[in-house]
Amino acid sequence: MAVDFDKLFEGAIPEGKNPTRLFRQVYNGAITAVSYAEILLSQAIRRYGPEHPVGYPDTAYYLPVIRCYSGEEVKKLGDLPPILNRMRAQVKSELTFENARLAGESTWYAAEIIEALRYLEYDPNEPLAPEPWTGFIGDPVVRRFGIKMVDWTIPGEAIIIGRAKDPKKLARMVQELMGMGFMIFLCDEVVEQLLEENVKLGIDYIAYPLGNFTQVVHAANYALRAGMMFGGITPGLRDEQRDYQRRRIRAFVLYLGEHDMVKTAAAFGAIFTGFPVITDQPLAEDEQIPDWFFTVEDYDKMIQIALEVRGIKLTKVRLELPINFGPAFEGESIRKDAMYVEMGGGRTTAFELVRTVGEGEIEDGKVEVIGPEIDAFKAGDRLPFATIVDIYGRKMQEDYEGVLERRIHDFINYGEGLWHTAQRDIVWLRISKEAVAKGAKFRHLGEILVAKMKEEFPAIVDRVQVTIYTTQEDVDRLIPMAREKYRQRDERLRGLTDEAVDTFYSCVLCQSFAPNHACIVTPERLGLCGAVSWLDAKASHEINPAGPNQPVPKEGVMDEWKGMWKSVNEYVYNQTNHNLEEVNIYSMLDKPMTSCGCFECIMAILPECNGIMITTREHGGMTPCGMTFSTLAGMVGGGTQTPGFMGVGRRYLVSRKFIRADGGLGRIVWMPKELKEQLREELNARGKEEGFGDNFADMIADETVGTTVDEILPFLEEKGHPALKMEPLM
Repeated sequence: MAVDFDKLFEGAIPEGKNPTRLFRQVYNGAITAVSYAEILLSQAIRRYGPEHPVGYPDTAYYLPVIRCYSGEEVKKLGDLPPILNRMRAQVKSELTFENARLAGESTWYAAEIIEALRYLEYDPNEPLAPEPWTGFIGDPVVRRFGIKMVDWTIPGEAIIIGRAKDPKKLARMVQELMGMGFMIFLCDEVVEQLLEENVKLGIDYIAYPLGNFTQVVHAANYALRAGMMFGGITPGLRDEQRDYQRRRIRAFVLYLGEHDMVKTAAAFGAIFTGFPVITDQPLAEDEQIPDWFFTVEDYDKMIQIALEVRGIKLTKVRLELPINFGPAFEGESIRKDAMYVEMGGGRTTAFELVRTVGEGEIEDGKVEVIGPEIDAFKAGDRLPFATIVDIYGRKMQEDYEGVLERRIHDFINYGEGLWHTAQRDIVWLRISKEAVAKGAKFRHLGEILVAKMKEEFPAIVDRVQVTIYTTQEDVDRLIPMAREKYRQRDERLRGLTDEAVDTFYSCVLCQSFAPNHACIVTPERLGLCGAVSWLDAKASHEINPAGPNQPVPKEGVMDEWKGMWKSVNEYVYNQTNHNLEEVNIYSMLDKPMTSCGCFECIMAILPECNGIMITTREHGGMTPCGMTFSTLAGMVGGGTQTPGFMGVGRRYLVSRKFIRADGGLGRIVWMPKELKEQLREELNARGKEEGFGDNFADMIADETVGTTVDEILPFLEEKGHPALKMEPLM
């Protein structure tokens, strides 16, 4: 059904209060932007010719603003003049709110073209701007934060342009947004102001310093790609995309400092898309539109009003910590020279454990550090470390322990200057010198875990106690107990097969972004994001019966070998808006499961090798199918059923049910070296089970062998790869 998005603006302007002065600025700004784009485009065509390729690096969406709104695939310079002419014709001199919005759209098109022309001679070894400036942000980054955008861990996007009246208040505002978990886009002089105030910016902090002037369009093309990637919005469905942006992306613009007519026109591009604009400048009555373009001069009130106007309600816990805290810091890296102390990671003995305890074995909220606190160590020290999180809850079960334990990674990484990777007894932590200088202690890690466990799992967590150990004697004494708990958990899952259960589970967490996608999670096929196992989904359903993981009974077998059941088809059909009628859980060639955009890996057929290749989000290079991860993701994501291509989780590759109907493990002929090394032991063990010898991993080509079929085929023949002897794949 078509969406009449412009109804949203009806009644926005009070009767008799038409802001003609504001609309005049927008008109003039749009004409200026389009004219500037025409000049630069004409120069580029004269220099390079109309057939010269044009586009951004590392994206499958051509010029995303144009691709999203009109559906056009801009590939060469000659494609652009008719588009720009159409946008100029859209800028009308009649000063109305509707025309101002259309002028804003034209300004976004012009800015997109101006920016794309900057990339005509793009050299990845010579970035257009030095760090931390980002310019255009590639598809891998958009996908990297996909899950957090889906579940509103990232509650919205704040776009800040111009120059702040008070840099210190600006810094406080940005740090407040970071603490709330917002994605932040920055353009113009606010970037220099924040850097002078030592605010951490960059991709790892989801606070993107885009550049100056027209670079603000990179905030627009980022948000619009999210709609196409995760929302499954077909390119060219203009109003459907705007509706999605308004409901799901929840962005707003803070327009600071003296106004410029081109920036004001660009701000109306945001309003056209459904994003309100708030300025710190005093505006006359005929320069404001209530709830869409208005003034808040007090920086201390600006964020709160922005949230209210945008309808964003936050329930996140506020911790009293000496460091900033929020998802914005999750991607922060702490290198050796910035590290104060580190624990685990093969350098020292370390582990972490969540365990269920009785009501009389816990003191709610207690955080105890047994051993020296951080100020007893000196910079550069490596120390043993153990974190034990005891939980009591009337509805808590042992099967939930692993689910909660894996969230330690997220919760600790939310702390600025805290770095955590891996889990169990291979955990690795670092705390930065800067965090320690601000007063961070080991006990603060415990306080974070107490608060977040209660906030995230209120249905099962009644009491939390955290004990941290920092002496070798204590860690060595306790680690056997932890390893026994890990072993027991693994045995429970290892003994489970798809045949042994009568119920699978769904995962529709990503449907907010991919409404036509639904994962079916089985004991032998985890969710494609790699984060949801069958036990996790089962536990999640028990914790939250109305949540994203629902039981799907195995009833009415239709093809057991391929993995098709009538009940599963019925569930998927209803949950994908009647877009997917049938699915085979164990095939990538015949009616495969759909993908959202959060997959860890993508598989693609290589008919010339009679096998399949696999690439990962972390592998940014070319692959033997002739496409990068980013390009493949654009094909596979969004809830489409794409035979021969499929997104999966890493662990599924060593499952006994791995594409069983298509030949299974023996079809894998290429994968990135990093993935192969991570799974080497299990690949070899599974290969031995299948009769491929003791070293199946060494039969699989990787990028050190080649990235084309011609390069890897001789290697496969030399190794006697089993795929070459199997029945034809197609």
